[in-house]
Amino acid sequence: MSPNLGIAFRFLTARKRAMAMSLGCTILGVGLFIVTQATTSGFQDFFINTILGTDGAIRIEDKLQDTLRSMTAGRGSNFEVSQRDARKYIPGVEDTRLVMDALRQFPNVAGISPVLRGNVVVRSAFMNESAQVFGVDLDQHLKVSDLAQQITSGSLASFRESPSAALIGRVLADRLQLKVGDSFMIDARGETRRYHVGGIYETGVRDIDKTRIYVDLSETRSLLHYPTGVTFIQLSLHNPTRAPEDAARIETVIGYSAKAWQEREKSWLSVFHALRVSSLITVSVFTLIASLAMFNTLAMMVIEKTKDIAILRSMGYDRRDITQIFLWLAAVVLIIGAVLGSAFGAAVTYAVSLMPIGQISGIFATNRYIVAWSWLHYAEAIGTAVVMVMVASLIPARRAARLEPGDIVRGSAQ
Repeated sequence: MSPNLGIAFRFLTARKRAMAMSLGCTILGVGLFIVTQATTSGFQDFFINTILGTDGAIRIEDKLQDTLRSMTAGRGSNFEVSQRDARKYIPGVEDTRLVMDALRQFPNVAGISPVLRGNVVVRSAFMNESAQVFGVDLDQHLKVSDLAQQITSGSLASFRESPSAALIGRVLADRLQLKVGDSFMIDARGETRRYHVGGIYETGVRDIDKTRIYVDLSETRSLLHYPTGVTFIQLSLHNPTRAPEDAARIETVIGYSAKAWQEREKSWLSVFHALRVSSLITVSVFTLIASLAMFNTLAMMVIEKTKDIAILRSMGYDRRDITQIFLWLAAVVLIIGAVLGSAFGAAVTYAVSLMPIGQISGIFATNRYIVAWSWLHYAEAIGTAVVMVMVASLIPARRAARLEPGDIVRGSAQ
């Protein structure tokens, strides 16, 4: 142990209560920082997984057509320029097979599913509801969604075996009072057909569970009188975080609009980001209190230890040594607070993950708190505490270093 650290430990025991207060606030600041970031990140990650499991990472729809404007460059010379800000969007994907072959050339693409969508009216024995039929090839759609894990009753087997089987959302099934095996009618473009419930799914996204009905793609073509093409193509990616870059390249290569999940869910992602920032500011108050307590404690210690500082200076300790002694005081409290705060944060995070809550639905479905375990939360919490406490400790440490032995003896030290 260095002499400066040894002296710091001696000074540390001189004001036990004040140091204990700083230590307690540091532990609370680090621990609560970890807990709040774990819970907000957990719900955000769960929301993202829900979105990726229902609507995929990228959606290809609407053919792009640039608007051209003729301009005159001189006598007898005309040319056209493309106005990219005035693009025309032609709905649907007509050359589906060629587009899918092109998409397979992108290394980050993990799955491709063509989807044919249409507005319909669903009728049961009890009531009618507006809905949307989604025509899918089940094997391909399972590669771009979590539909298999979202089935709450029934099975995918019955959907595979019968073209008249449909998968219906939980909210819509409850409103129509339908259960697995029940029949219902779909009205689309002047035609009415009978289907039966092969399975009921629940994504947790109310707008999806209330309106979306999955039907076999070939059957949907017949129902909607749509012989070729699809409404959109849904993609899953090996690395979903790269969706914006991949979407931009896909638009350039195939000439169709490509929307990444970050763009589709920008508003909700902004909400989660705001919640994380607000919770971070709130819990940082404890760390701020710890830094103020450390400032006050060290300032009082400088006043109380002026004679000890004079003795140390007369023994050959320079200003740098005195500064190090007082900074070591803050560092010791920080190290202990960081270790105990991290343990406290981990314990509370684990306890929170076991706590049940009322059933949540709307943008996702869960009946418990969702937490995310990440070393970044611990690094951010400890880093915040280090910056606040050490900056607050630097002022009294530098003041102590400026004391001169002669001034202390004469009683004129400031």
